[in-house]
Amino acid sequence: MKNFILDTNVLIHDPTAIYQFDEHAVIIPLKVLEEIDRFKKELSERGRNARTVSRMLDELRKKGRLSDGVSLGSGGSIQVIFADKDDPFALKLSADDLILKMAMDIKKSRPDEKCTVVSKDINLRLKADALGLEAEDYENGKQHEPDEMYSGQVVLDADSEAIGFFAREGHVVVSGMDELDPNQYITLQNPQDPKQTMLGRYDAETHRIVKLLAIDNNAPVTPRNREQRFAMDALLNDKIKLVTLCGKAGTGKTLLAIAAGYHQVMDTKYYNRLLVSRPIFPMGKDLGYLPGSVEEKLDPWMQPIHDALSLVVHNRTGSSNAQNKKGGDLIASNPLIDVEPLTYIRGRSIPNQFMIVDESQNLTPLEVKTVITRVGHDTKIILTGDLYQIDNPYVDSMSSGLSAVVEKFRGEELSAHMLFSEGVRSDLAEKAANLL
Repeated sequence: MKNFILDTNVLIHDPTAIYQFDEHAVIIPLKVLEEIDRFKKELSERGRNARTVSRMLDELRKKGRLSDGVSLGSGGSIQVIFADKDDPFALKLSADDLILKMAMDIKKSRPDEKCTVVSKDINLRLKADALGLEAEDYENGKQHEPDEMYSGQVVLDADSEAIGFFAREGHVVVSGMDELDPNQYITLQNPQDPKQTMLGRYDAETHRIVKLLAIDNNAPVTPRNREQRFAMDALLNDKIKLVTLCGKAGTGKTLLAIAAGYHQVMDTKYYNRLLVSRPIFPMGKDLGYLPGSVEEKLDPWMQPIHDALSLVVHNRTGSSNAQNKKGGDLIASNPLIDVEPLTYIRGRSIPNQFMIVDESQNLTPLEVKTVITRVGHDTKIILTGDLYQIDNPYVDSMSSGLSAVVEKFRGEELSAHMLFSEGVRSDLAEKAANLL
């Protein structure tokens, strides 16, 4: 039997965390419940998760006294403990220090059982280690490190005959294809002549490598490298309904997605509307204190999208006025384009739209699930983000919803992924991304 003491941030990150410890005992300090109660009034995802935790614990309360421990059905149990009311010192401790004190008390009272503090707070884990306590991060749902992430592309050897056949017929079968994932992008390269290459995509339905889609001459943005060419194929392929684009700053993720969406809505008219959204961090009071209407409050957070949209419209029309015009004004004057925060997406159904979720590295797996399950018939959704620039304190590169989607949808025929590594914003931006 092991005892796991959960920090508040674990329950906020995953409300079902109490069920993830198998046959062991889950312990929640009363101070954690007080913090959960403080969060539950928020309209953010954190508030919704806090309310979910409260409802789950209330259902368990009906099965017995939580202070004595209640069975979770998997052989494990859950217990809510509180500080000794006769100890005035304990009542003055901070939430973190109180959790640590309780962990030490449990370790002393249950010497034959292992006691572990589970927290997503690095400093709390360091404090626990300094006190001789076992401490660990909440690992459930964690994916690979960013450096080990699925790249979405691979290089395969092909002789001159195979490359020639591919150029003529538009498809080919080569060795090494059995290990490919659906919609994985391929660089066919002649080992005898490395400069002889062709680009393609693995079509799992026909089990062959097919040519990339041709890019319309009217497209507002032209790919600058191989990764962008692969990404543009995924963005323009109507059979691919989910596209994830990951990479460092300045690689063109957001610009490519907006350019492809603008083209699909304004030129080909395949989708009825372009919807661009992004999570807002920091949230809560910071947004409310900004002056003006809701649109004016949101404008600073949406400015990167406005900048990309202005550039796309300028490239498409060739008008200098478009680039000088604010992106917000372009959106306001065009009913086919909408930009809004993710706060308002819950409960909606979004059909026949080209939907972009920018900065999705800040989303938890539960939040990403909420977003993707809003997708209606004939809607395409694009998730973009940089796993090295996470602002959400409850998420890291391995527990981000973006990395979870990449891994979970890797074998699905309706999804594609591309990991960018080459910056295109400017030479200076590329140097900064690599050196700083």
